[in-house]
Amino acid sequence: MDNNSCVSIKGLTKKYSKFTLGALDIDIPEGFSTALIGANGAGKTTLIDILCGVTHKTGGEVVYFNAETDIGDPALRERIGYCASTAFFPIGFTARDIAASMEIAYSSFDREKFAELCEKFEVDSEHTKKPRPMMKQSDGNRMRTCLAAVFARKSDLLVLDEPGSSLDPLMRDRLCDRMREYLDDGEGRRSIIFSTHNIADMENAADYAVFMDRGRIIEQGFIEDLKEKYIIVSGDAGDFERAKSLLLSGSHNRTTFDGLALAENAETLAAMGVDSETPTLQQLSVGLLKYAEEHR
Repeated sequence: MDNNSCVSIKGLTKKYSKFTLGALDIDIPEGFSTALIGANGAGKTTLIDILCGVTHKTGGEVVYFNAETDIGDPALRERIGYCASTAFFPIGFTARDIAASMEIAYSSFDREKFAELCEKFEVDSEHTKKPRPMMKQSDGNRMRTCLAAVFARKSDLLVLDEPGSSLDPLMRDRLCDRMREYLDDGEGRRSIIFSTHNIADMENAADYAVFMDRGRIIEQGFIEDLKEKYIIVSGDAGDFERAKSLLLSGSHNRTTFDGLALAENAETLAAMGVDSETPTLQQLSVGLLKYAEEHR
């Protein structure tokens, strides 16, 4: 599949005393939602912070929209919406303070749209009689308010760090719907990058996936392509020893086994009496991360 890139990353590194990110090479496709998937500590937040100018890279290059490289450029920042996984606004801010500050910071911020989105996300808006400060709200409500603020801007790229981690299942579903609406309204020119360590409730929001483990990329691609590349297999425990050389990762007990394998081995596994099926993104994530853990 040929696509333009909303972000092109070449040889990107970030070095800390006890952790190194990269070197990473990624082309984030334009017009789609890309999920950064990995366990805590995989480097997802570090990568997002570099992309949004929160953290400086050690080396490598990041190109935005096929032309821009200076994340400090106000014109480029205007095109990118960023939502952190932790408190993004001062904890004393109310929805009114957030609306006022966003209006000053971004020319495209729409206060009325922000109020409408607050209502949809079921949090205080600036029209609430006595809006509560962030410090008096739950983590989930703080995240909903931040998401409402970033969706109330006109942007070409949203970068969301663990947007679903503090939300309940219903709100995660609404967030997925809102992400899809954002992409649809852009007619193929808007893109989303979001991170998650638990993809189960966010699978419907993802088109492309980048799997990360301890600062490196272990797999990436369009999800439908990856589901054709890999299979989930299962069988009787007695067949495990014969099949395990073809498994990338797996587990077994006294009666059964299951695991992840390459689809190119499906016929060989079937001849052993092993069943196979197309993986969900959750199953693919677990299998690939187990494989990375076992081959560090």
